[in-house]
Amino acid sequence: MSKIYQVTGIGLNEKNLQLQETIFHNANGYIGVRGTLEEGVPADFDTMRGMYINGFYDIAPMKQAEKLCNLVEDKESMLNVADTQTIEVSFDGQKFSMADDADCRYVRTLDMEKGITRREVDWSNKEGKQLHFNITRMASFEERSLFTIDYCFQSIDFSGTVEIHSRHLGLVRNYFNPKDPRLAGESHNHLKKEDVHICESGACLVSSTVESHLKVASAVANIVTVNQKRQPSEVVTYDETAHAMDVSYRFDIRPGDEVRIIKYSIFTDSIREEDCRNVADEKLSKVVEQGIASYYKKQQEYLKEFWNNSSMEIVGDRDLNESLCFNMYQLLQSAGYDGYSSIAAKGLSGEGYEGHYFWDTEMYVLPVFIYTESELAKQLLNYRYDTLNQARDRAKILGHEKGALYPWRTINGEEASTYFPLGTAQYHVNADIAYAFKLYLDITGDDKFLVDEAAEVLVETARVWADVGCFAECKDNKYCICAVTGPDEYNAIVDNNFYTNLMARENIRDAKWALEKMKEIDKDAYDALVKKIDFKEEEIDYWDRIIENMYFPYDEKMQIYPQDDGFLMRKPWDESKIPEEKRHLLYENYHPLFVYRQKMAKQADAILGMLLHSNYFTNEELKRNYDFYQTVTLHHSSLSTCIFGILASQIGYDDEAYKYFSQSARMDLDDIHNNFYAGIHAANMAGTWQGIVFGFAGVRSNA
Repeated sequence: MSKIYQVTGIGLNEKNLQLQETIFHNANGYIGVRGTLEEGVPADFDTMRGMYINGFYDIAPMKQAEKLCNLVEDKESMLNVADTQTIEVSFDGQKFSMADDADCRYVRTLDMEKGITRREVDWSNKEGKQLHFNITRMASFEERSLFTIDYCFQSIDFSGTVEIHSRHLGLVRNYFNPKDPRLAGESHNHLKKEDVHICESGACLVSSTVESHLKVASAVANIVTVNQKRQPSEVVTYDETAHAMDVSYRFDIRPGDEVRIIKYSIFTDSIREEDCRNVADEKLSKVVEQGIASYYKKQQEYLKEFWNNSSMEIVGDRDLNESLCFNMYQLLQSAGYDGYSSIAAKGLSGEGYEGHYFWDTEMYVLPVFIYTESELAKQLLNYRYDTLNQARDRAKILGHEKGALYPWRTINGEEASTYFPLGTAQYHVNADIAYAFKLYLDITGDDKFLVDEAAEVLVETARVWADVGCFAECKDNKYCICAVTGPDEYNAIVDNNFYTNLMARENIRDAKWALEKMKEIDKDAYDALVKKIDFKEEEIDYWDRIIENMYFPYDEKMQIYPQDDGFLMRKPWDESKIPEEKRHLLYENYHPLFVYRQKMAKQADAILGMLLHSNYFTNEELKRNYDFYQTVTLHHSSLSTCIFGILASQIGYDDEAYKYFSQSARMDLDDIHNNFYAGIHAANMAGTWQGIVFGFAGVRSNA
């Protein structure tokens, strides 16, 4: 199975520029660097030039139109923390730029076995003299704070003076696109100068965030050689106002000469390291001394082990093979590994959704790592445990005296969604997180993790379900949960969302199981937990009533489970009345109330619940519901087609299963949703893996 992805072209193409910035980004779970061009692009080109740290954020205001009780009024945003990418090279005064030579030929390569990206360019200056460039970039899995640019060029027939400027900017801004809700807000000035440490070949710049008061250090060293002979820098300048460094070199070359610039960049932050500046300096000294060849070797060794655990092959379909490999690699690049962070919806590939973590991580991505990289999965779950207190605070804000309520979108554990009908109302996030904890325990048998963390999360999430609903007389005293939003974002603030009620019931079951198991294996730890969270035995009695009496909407005539109590009453969706150019962006073109009144779904909702707990349904029930939701689901979310494909496999709709799988697998590389420029679709990528393992292979853990 080939683990090489390539794009070839002639000249600079603005249309493809941002797509390639996403495809060829470098990340390792801690840092992410967009695949932008070192030399930059023309000022009128749209480019998202970014370097990110997973979980590093500032706080921005979100003004509410009306100041109602406990609405969110600020949010965290992942920051573009610095720019150490810039390398400008001039030949007799003419800067190298792919925009200056319409005939320059290039190849961009993502090598997923070596863990690098490469850009090769054949370029001619205005006098027709030729040079060949070979530029390799890497975000190290060995030293997670390290990003390298290995910038080489060879003169074919050029003789003259070369001038190099290696720049390092400590104050940068985030990308802003007012037309894209995934990049909402304004381009605030989030960073300010904090400290600088200058050395011969570079500097360490420290910046701090304006509102969250976090610090980030970026340390850079440049090693320049001509025909393997080290060159001293000519000038090292620091611009205090811009908080920027410029290290320049100047020398003559002749045909056949080879120039190599190795630029080491180290990133550290105060979330993980209190003295991030000194840590950055120490790490930089270490990596320069060890040398880039060592890190290339360790990168390849790390990925060899990863692919041994994760590699799959689809015989006879090169395109799907390519997609599957690409998707798995992107998941690895995106995954927080240290317990301080998780997986953003766009990974570390771009600024879409502002670097926020959603329920996508637990429902789509975590199952992949639970089966393939269980220690990594545990670290992602650690992040949720470490933000449990924020979830407890959130529950109180929503009126729940006990328990924890996890946010819909977040970085630091607090809710970052201002529009509560599509955000906070998605209570199902609690059950999704509980599902991931239980799946991890089922697959790994990690009893220590159950005792140390998982039981507490399972119990605290279950407590909210015991408070949010009630036994409704009008529904034969069944337990009903009102005014919530399920996964489907086109149906908000509904009563008895099928998915939510089903997942809530199972969350409570799992909490009961966790307490019983914990009591059995470590009675002292059980007693300590009960005391810590003030848990009463009568809570279990109430849980049992809920489990036995959970209400689910059901239509006797159609013999299906409607998505919620009012779903079948809504106006039938008439696609013919919606102009084609507006169909995929309903919220950008229509008032939410118009959307909410239509009998259609944005994405898999009830179907997702039935898939996750298919053991509760007969094959005929699954078929009837699948057939119905096929007619009303628009698949406007990247989370949808993979789920339909998996269920199609289970019920024997093989052709549909393969169709949906193919769409999911190629979603990013073919830019099916026309927004890949803002970053990858991490959850859908994980859905591709699930499509093979849970779909075609039929693996289940709920039998």
